[in-house]
Amino acid sequence: MQKTTPKNLKYFKFFIETYGCSSNQSDSEIIAGLLAQKKFEIVDSPQKADVCIINTCIVKSPTEQRMIYRIRELSKLGKPLIVAGCMAKTSQQTIKKINPAASMLGPDSIEKISEVVQAAIEGKKFIFTKDLRKPKICMPRVRKNPIIDIIETSTGCLGNCTYCGVKYAKGKLLSYPIEMIVKEAKQAIADSCKELWLTSQDNSCYGADIGSSLPQLLDSITNISGKFFVRVGMMNPSHAKTILNELVKTYEDERIFKFLHLPVQSGSDKILKVMNRDYSVKDFIHIVEKFRKSFPQLTLSTDVIVGFPGEQEQDFEKTLDLISKVEPDIVNISKFGARPGTEAAKMEQLDVSVVNERSAKTMRIVNEISRKNNEKWVGWRGSCLVDERIKNGFVARNFAYRPIVIKTDENILGRIIDVEIMGVTTNCLLAK
Repeated sequence: MQKTTPKNLKYFKFFIETYGCSSNQSDSEIIAGLLAQKKFEIVDSPQKADVCIINTCIVKSPTEQRMIYRIRELSKLGKPLIVAGCMAKTSQQTIKKINPAASMLGPDSIEKISEVVQAAIEGKKFIFTKDLRKPKICMPRVRKNPIIDIIETSTGCLGNCTYCGVKYAKGKLLSYPIEMIVKEAKQAIADSCKELWLTSQDNSCYGADIGSSLPQLLDSITNISGKFFVRVGMMNPSHAKTILNELVKTYEDERIFKFLHLPVQSGSDKILKVMNRDYSVKDFIHIVEKFRKSFPQLTLSTDVIVGFPGEQEQDFEKTLDLISKVEPDIVNISKFGARPGTEAAKMEQLDVSVVNERSAKTMRIVNEISRKNNEKWVGWRGSCLVDERIKNGFVARNFAYRPIVIKTDENILGRIIDVEIMGVTTNCLLAK
């Protein structure tokens, strides 16, 4: 790595590259905000930067391989490199082999970014991966999307899934105080944000460590005056089932998107037990039915892992049967890959060809269901919030958080508009 001659830090430029979940996206926005506060300038390419930052994810084996590739590519630039996020906590030796001079910053240490950057620019290596265990909220941020504020409600979780490596990076649950989250939300609304994302490793266990709960948090947020919308992030069935009645009640507020991300992971109770998921298929179905009874047009998103150790053909067929029965709108399919240090890594692994075949079969069924569910929306008319700019147009979201593509040259970002659904694809609705 080339050493940069120290100079007035306010003239330095930084580039940040982000991978993984919305909590990681929030961390990167805060990192950018803290550096901007120190008069650093953010740039849109590593070639323009004096220092590069990569905020990493290790949730899946293919994702980690992508991280390794990107660290190698950024290291070739000969500029100071900071590896942030989960990989800095769990895979330091891997990072050192690629770039011995790289600095590292753990996911619960991001408030130290200015110190790490300053050291890196001065040619020093700085590794800070200590868990500060402080709320990452009400901090400066540079939003990637000016319409959306990503609010992390907690870090860590209460689970002990046998396949998960993220728990080694994030630790046990630390819920942030409701008053701080409300303060962040109010500031975001004052900054003209129209959409609030509540995110964490598991939203459903929010407050279990501080004598509170997700429904209490949602009630506090919906007590804020103003026109805005709330997207509640992923909730595990194991904790969602304990707050179900209260949770459904809070969703009655029209500003909460009727969107439920409830990962089931397998349709086999036997596999769920081996995964240590602490709920049954019956629990998952009960939660879905309870929500759909109150909100028939609910958008349901779930996750499944195919090829988990010990998954026999009948277990896999149970997963397909569950998908066909419940008909989720979105299914995030993961081919099982053992994460180092986890219990699942010690189990006998399935043949890769079997895992690939099961993934492909699941994808075909999921695509058929997704398109069929989308076609039910053709002819629907109503209002939606335009929350994303894409090539040749925008994406809007209706009350059910359905992605609606609108092709127009007019800048409608942040507006609430009326649309009519004219067509669909597997992944979205098409409107005028």
